[in-house]
Amino acid sequence: MRQVVLDTETTGLDPERGHRVIEIGCVEIVNRRLTGNHFHCYLNPDRDIDEAAIEVHGITLEFLVDKPRFTQVEAEFVDFIRDAELVIHNAPFDVGFLNAEFRLSASERADIDSLCSVLDTLQLAREKHPGQRNSLDALCKRYSVDNTQRELHGALLDAEILADVYLAMTSGQSSFALRQETSSRAGVRKEARKLDPNRPPLPVIMAAEEEQAAHRTRLTEIEQASDKGCLWLELESASTQSQADAES
Repeated sequence: MRQVVLDTETTGLDPERGHRVIEIGCVEIVNRRLTGNHFHCYLNPDRDIDEAAIEVHGITLEFLVDKPRFTQVEAEFVDFIRDAELVIHNAPFDVGFLNAEFRLSASERADIDSLCSVLDTLQLAREKHPGQRNSLDALCKRYSVDNTQRELHGALLDAEILADVYLAMTSGQSSFALRQETSSRAGVRKEARKLDPNRPPLPVIMAAEEEQAAHRTRLTEIEQASDKGCLWLELESASTQSQADAES
């Protein structure tokens, strides 16, 4: 099974308003193991970048002026993701931008769905942890994934972090082992233990006279030392009185 964990950075929030992809980062997973293969590129968007977006990812137009356009890396990118399952956090955002780039390139590739399937880890996290924060940072904390290098967002770095989060979130090893153990126990029907009717009576050991005297002396000491008296003696007295009332 081949999966590609993908993230993008953009000039803004809405491709319908002309915003563009400026970074793509992908890491490859095969049979739930990171292979070390990755795809990464910065792109010249031929337009300004919103200040709010720069505050998130730190990528400026000055940095991108000598970078390739999407059309120049499109074929390599498509070859990397083709027939894989894309793993994306908040997939509609990234897929929407990439599909917009395909339309602008006027290529025969209609959209991402024609190339590969898509798994949205944000939706997956919401199903597993309803009512909780499910941002990538929140999931890193929940699954003990180290993201200390992440001062700003970066597509390749975020893809690597998301890969670790995804593998942790979907491992299911502990819960599977617990379910398996519970199922195996539930499947074993234990026979009720029956006592031998011919067993000898259990021995009853009574306190010796000196032991009873020592016990009585200790209770008297407690009675004298405590402002509230000795509860044991109170219960004993009440029991004796009840028995006397029943006999009279």
